[in-house]
Amino acid sequence: MAIKTYKPTTPSRRQMTVTDYSGLSKVEPEKSLLMPLKKNAGRNSYGRITVRHRGGGSRRKYRIIDFKRDKKGMKATVMTLEYDPNRSAFIALVQYEDGEKRYIIAPHGLNVGDTVSAGTGSDIKPGNALSLAEIPVGTFIHNIELHPGKGAQLVRSAGNMAQFMGKEGNYALIRLPSGEMRRIAVNCMATVGQVSNIDHDNVSIGKAGRTRHLGIRPTVRGSVMNPCDHPHGGGEGKSPVGRPGPVTPWGKPALGYKTRSKHNKSDKFIVKRRNEK
Repeated sequence: MAIKTYKPTTPSRRQMTVTDYSGLSKVEPEKSLLMPLKKNAGRNSYGRITVRHRGGGSRRKYRIIDFKRDKKGMKATVMTLEYDPNRSAFIALVQYEDGEKRYIIAPHGLNVGDTVSAGTGSDIKPGNALSLAEIPVGTFIHNIELHPGKGAQLVRSAGNMAQFMGKEGNYALIRLPSGEMRRIAVNCMATVGQVSNIDHDNVSIGKAGRTRHLGIRPTVRGSVMNPCDHPHGGGEGKSPVGRPGPVTPWGKPALGYKTRSKHNKSDKFIVKRRNEK
């Protein structure tokens, strides 16, 4: 979809761009696939803020997405293409031959009226889901499972796609959008094609209020705070950090400091890290 601009009726309108949604279906979401979405404002189950700068934002309802694609051997027709406020990608409402309706992540190029399927024997075309063992080498894929039957966890955001690089025994070698090369079990499911809304990264927010609509609150620099509020605070005028390296409000290194656990079990499947030169 294209990017839409406006006449500069206000200073923010001059900078603002939005995704052109003219290609989406003008319908209400499927009620049977909606759930209420509680706002947590970045707080965990103890009520403590674990993610800063969250809160407010427009009310949303969650769309139940079929990430498992476990209805195999049955074709489904694409009924609508819809906007989802909970993710950057568009979603597609599909209806199976037995009448059941489900939402799936819409791949780029999928249109209303197309048919999609999952499982052995499905064609290699956008929207069809197969196990990695059945996908040809070189195919672009998305919606990739890490553990068989758990549902897709990788490559789900707008415009993303991974590439199937090869097979090594019981594992497939996948190049992720970050550049990381990773081994994934061949009985994991993946969907053919690229995720929809490929122009998402080119949208200019344009004004602070639009960020607030997304539920993101302002971020204040530590250097403008008082010393009691942040390690970077205090001093006359613009002052340097005043200690070895920039840190978080709690004194931990902020740039170049690795926070990944050494006991992460999936590390052994990484063939090439994303940040290797």
